[in-house]
Amino acid sequence: MRLRPALASALMNPPPARGSRAFSWVPAAALVLGVPGVLLPVMSCRAADAPVCRSAAGRAATDAGDDPISADTPGSDGTRLFARGKSVRIDVTTRATRDDKVQWQVTDTWSRPQASGNFTVAAGPRVTSLTCTLPLAGYFAFSASLASQPSTGLPQRGTRPAGITTFGVLPDVSAALPAPSFARQDLHRFGGQGSAYIAPGQHCCGGDGLRPLYTDLGLAWANDKRGWYVMEPKGPDTFDAAASQLELQFRPGDIMRLITLDGFPGWASPNGQETHSYVPSSLAQLRDYMSRVGTESARIRARVFPRQAHNYYQVTWEPDKDGGLPWKDTDAHFVDLYKTVHEGIHSTDPSAIVMGPTYAGVQENTEWLKKFAPLGIAKYLDGVTIHGYYDFGTSPSHPPERLYGAPEKGTLSLPEAMRGLRATMRDVLRPGAPLFVTETGISYDIGTNYATDYPDAQTLYAQGAVVARAHLILLGEGADTTFIFYGADMPETTPGYGVFFELEHPKGMYGASNISPKPAALAVATMTRLIDGTYTLGPLRGAPAGVYAYAFARPGGGKVITALWSHDNARWSAKAGFDATRAANYTLQVDARGRAGQVSVFDMMGNPTTMTYNDGMLPLRLTESPVYVVSDNAEVARSNAVTPAGYIAPKP
Repeated sequence: MRLRPALASALMNPPPARGSRAFSWVPAAALVLGVPGVLLPVMSCRAADAPVCRSAAGRAATDAGDDPISADTPGSDGTRLFARGKSVRIDVTTRATRDDKVQWQVTDTWSRPQASGNFTVAAGPRVTSLTCTLPLAGYFAFSASLASQPSTGLPQRGTRPAGITTFGVLPDVSAALPAPSFARQDLHRFGGQGSAYIAPGQHCCGGDGLRPLYTDLGLAWANDKRGWYVMEPKGPDTFDAAASQLELQFRPGDIMRLITLDGFPGWASPNGQETHSYVPSSLAQLRDYMSRVGTESARIRARVFPRQAHNYYQVTWEPDKDGGLPWKDTDAHFVDLYKTVHEGIHSTDPSAIVMGPTYAGVQENTEWLKKFAPLGIAKYLDGVTIHGYYDFGTSPSHPPERLYGAPEKGTLSLPEAMRGLRATMRDVLRPGAPLFVTETGISYDIGTNYATDYPDAQTLYAQGAVVARAHLILLGEGADTTFIFYGADMPETTPGYGVFFELEHPKGMYGASNISPKPAALAVATMTRLIDGTYTLGPLRGAPAGVYAYAFARPGGGKVITALWSHDNARWSAKAGFDATRAANYTLQVDARGRAGQVSVFDMMGNPTTMTYNDGMLPLRLTESPVYVVSDNAEVARSNAVTPAGYIAPKP
């Protein structure tokens, strides 16, 4: 990842609710009308669509805690994510010094109240269960306090600030968009980094750290290390390609391997030290090792991933000169490295896709591809891998559109950087070479720290919106696949990369065992359910300044999904605030002129509404939160989109 100075955030955390009713609800129509991002028709409210929470009689608490009040949502698969339409149980534990009352509230991504109320509790350690049915999908924050101690809310847990416990309701888009079919498995477009050992019986770091986290989020790729220094740290010929070495988490075959090859053992390096910076002393030995990796990978694909057309290999990892794994050898030796790996892998895995160079920033990959091209690197690249960082810190205050049309010290916005990369790929590589963005993360702003009051609700909303926008831009500008970074918060200089809170350590931890979602997690779950199974049509022509629109289509003349939002730097920063209500009017063509009909529009959390269009045109009011329009006329969408340079839709 790439970190540079950015703005700091300092916004207040909203206080716990002080309701006075047993429960309350906001009419569904009002909730949908209030979704930032879409201009919707007025609808009548139906009580059946309203959130409903009921409390049961309290019982004695058995845990040994000492917080005056705490809460959790048991009953999920460990992610604290729940299926839409299913009830969510919220256990509120109190240790009141006398008979008291709990005042509680549930809010959504935009801090809008969804339900609130109160219930009485007896003195002493007690547990009271609320059972809530929430008709909307998305992220929810539950807050509560004792009436006698209104300023003391829920305690901080790990990287999650005080005042809230969080959970999510997963979107179900099937009514408007049936589940996609994949002609081959490697057409999935989303992967991830980061593990969480949350399923029963799993533990870090030898169990399954991908399920249910990845399957709930809709991620179908993960890294699998086969670097030489990992597999043969002590000496040559110790890696047996015929042995069973596939990690438990890959054995079910539903999450595919990005096979990473970076790093060389000390015994093979020119200075006797483990290195990523210099070619090994013997390229012949490296070639032999890579041939064995190819043998193993080809066998695994045939047995575990029979519907995957190719194995995908990433040779280097952020070889930036100012990074943690810098390349210090010559440019010629860098190309020699790729030549050796390519030859070794292809000798035993002929259909392999060998990729690189995986610099941290999109622009750096463009620059180095141009620099290495005269040395012949294109002969040894079947595709390109990059990390998708784009700015002086990728954070809520530095979103991917910030520098659009106004580069800063040569740094471009993400859309413009991707266009430069695609043009270079067109000029240097074979047509249709795949582009995998194998890491892009959105942290909190540089200079911030986890605290009892940070992150606040505005920061969490903004992070979720920016996570979705960054990955939609990457795919919309021509990436085939993009990886979400990171699963749960981990200890980094800049906090907050996780799309989940890590609940056991104040600065996060790798291999988390206790997590709860941020808005970003539900934004990812919505994006994957709508965009996976598509190919890219591209950015729409003629979008006005500040409006971003990308079209995707299902193969074979299927549904079109258009992702849209607007952005205004002046209303989007920690200093100015992250304005969720500022909006821009935009009319999207969804059908041929003269036609009328209806389309489905999903908000950032995956909640649909049906909208009517006339004369082929759909009026929208776009905010900073992406919305997704699902329509039928692929030819209209294709005619209005700009195909990314050199992009060829994968053949079924």
